[in-house]
Amino acid sequence: MKPIQANIKHLRTLKKMSQERFADELSWSRSMVGSYEEGRSEPPIDRLIDVSNYFDIPIDILVKNDLRKAKDTSFIEVGNKRVLFPVTVNENNEDLIEIIPAKASAGYLSGYDDPEYIEQLQKIKLPFLPTGTHRAFPIKGDSMLPVKDGAFVVAKFLEAISDIKNGRTYIVLTKNDGLVYKRVYTTDIDNADLLLSSDNKSYQPYLVSKENILELWEFTCCINTQEYDEKELKLSSIMMMFQELKVELEAIKRM
Repeated sequence: MKPIQANIKHLRTLKKMSQERFADELSWSRSMVGSYEEGRSEPPIDRLIDVSNYFDIPIDILVKNDLRKAKDTSFIEVGNKRVLFPVTVNENNEDLIEIIPAKASAGYLSGYDDPEYIEQLQKIKLPFLPTGTHRAFPIKGDSMLPVKDGAFVVAKFLEAISDIKNGRTYIVLTKNDGLVYKRVYTTDIDNADLLLSSDNKSYQPYLVSKENILELWEFTCCINTQEYDEKELKLSSIMMMFQELKVELEAIKRM
């Protein structure tokens, strides 16, 4: 079965709609819905546009990804777009933290909305975190001292850019620069641009348009790994540090 066939049925089911009601919503026939969901025919481009517009999900996500791997809250509005945001849960239906390995961070830009990419990441659960979806991101360079190269920032997904708290630190995923960790400020009344600033004043702040931002993650805690030998800093060892909590956890500093 192709993804689009499974996706139509899955999205309809998430809405708790019968085939007949779904057909009415899209001005289709019920038999047409059944034909698409059962794989007896494939929806033409105008029908794909109907589904895309109704669920506010890009067509390429509808046809390329198996959305059954995501739960309803995985469809998150970022700016004026609604994108697939995969969330992983364990057998107790508890959200897990995906760890982005340092060597794989460059690929996050192309894989952040791909359930298969997220699914292959190693995962842990930290019970002391507040509610919300969190991920652990590797930090490179010295632009955000005292957070040093090799540390991990655990951050909470921010559903709307308007929720930014001026002057706090965020993991920012942009179309042009990929992942960066910066202190973020709004810049004007319309908030069309954000100012990204480093705590290390050797680096100049710069502006990023909201249209260029794909994801925002608000800092929750920093996990320092500098006290460990380089040979110990394999992903499996880092996972052990998380799980046993044998790391230094720095509390959130509120400005």
